[in-house]
Amino acid sequence: MKLFGACAPGLETVLLSELRRLGIGRALRIVGGVEFSGDLEDVQRINLWSRTASRLLVRVSEFHASSFHELERRAKKAAWERFIAPGGAARFRVTCRKSKLYHSDAVAVRLARAAGVAQAESAIAVDEPDEEVDDGGQLFVVRIANDICTISADTSGQLLHRRGYRLAVAKAPLRETLAAAIIAGSGWDRSSPLVDPMCGSGTILIEAALIARNIPPGIARAFAFQRWPEFERKPWERMLDDAREKIHARAPGRIIGSDRDDGAVKAAIENAHRAGVASDVEITRRALSSADYPTGEGWIVTNPPYGTRVGQSRDLRNLYAQLGQIVRNRGTEYRIAMLSADKSLESELRLDFREIFRTTNGGIPVRLVVS
Repeated sequence: MKLFGACAPGLETVLLSELRRLGIGRALRIVGGVEFSGDLEDVQRINLWSRTASRLLVRVSEFHASSFHELERRAKKAAWERFIAPGGAARFRVTCRKSKLYHSDAVAVRLARAAGVAQAESAIAVDEPDEEVDDGGQLFVVRIANDICTISADTSGQLLHRRGYRLAVAKAPLRETLAAAIIAGSGWDRSSPLVDPMCGSGTILIEAALIARNIPPGIARAFAFQRWPEFERKPWERMLDDAREKIHARAPGRIIGSDRDDGAVKAAIENAHRAGVASDVEITRRALSSADYPTGEGWIVTNPPYGTRVGQSRDLRNLYAQLGQIVRNRGTEYRIAMLSADKSLESELRLDFREIFRTTNGGIPVRLVVS
């Protein structure tokens, strides 16, 4: 099967490295993700273990179509039966660019007809946002560009950043996939202390604990591939059992978080409990200056406020300068990795940074920089 691991733009290199660790040898990095070949076992393993992919797609068919007749005729040859059980529902998310077929709703109706989906019109939801709810229907992502139609079947269901633990959120929540990418880019060794002194709802802390304990991010959720006709429960259950056996009893190093906001601290603690890592993280209400920074080597990994995302109007220069002073006071023992949306604020730390990747967070362009 031809597979496509989708991710946030800018995280392609991080995802490529992750897929290599998961046993994918040959893969092609493109904008918005990574293309590679694999089988159903790879589909299951990547959905279970990927910390940075947003979803995994299977390429179902690709063909030329400049008319609705041609579209329906060629689409009938696709292997729909591999992904939709008899009587099952389907959804089509269609985008059309620079093509004679430009009406996405009409394209979706023709594809549903070609797939033999019962009650096709009522089963279609077109151009849904990436936060759509998985209602049990198989999602097909369809792109028509320059009269070439590419049909892909979603294997994941809800987006993979939905681990199932984050019900409580603070202001400006960080996606779990981006938090995992930040940790990967930080170079954290998993045993030295990791500190997030502006932890918000605790996403960086929780992702760090999941990584340190080798807990698969998808261990507690369901996936779209489990509804496919060819899905076999026993091999999947064996994969889950094998994954559970590899989980460490506890994180090897301290994972410490704090925030000055009572609501954020409460949300972080609740999320850590739901994720099953409450005993691995230390979360308290503290100001930046009084946060716990253990002696010896350590990492500060954080997503500081940008001054725009949560409507802040006051100058943040003192906050950033204070963070830089904390790192400099520890000499070469502490490293820092943070998302930065403003180079002028970043310069207040007076540290030598190198850029790891560029992406967006909540629609804001950001860079991961590390010292």
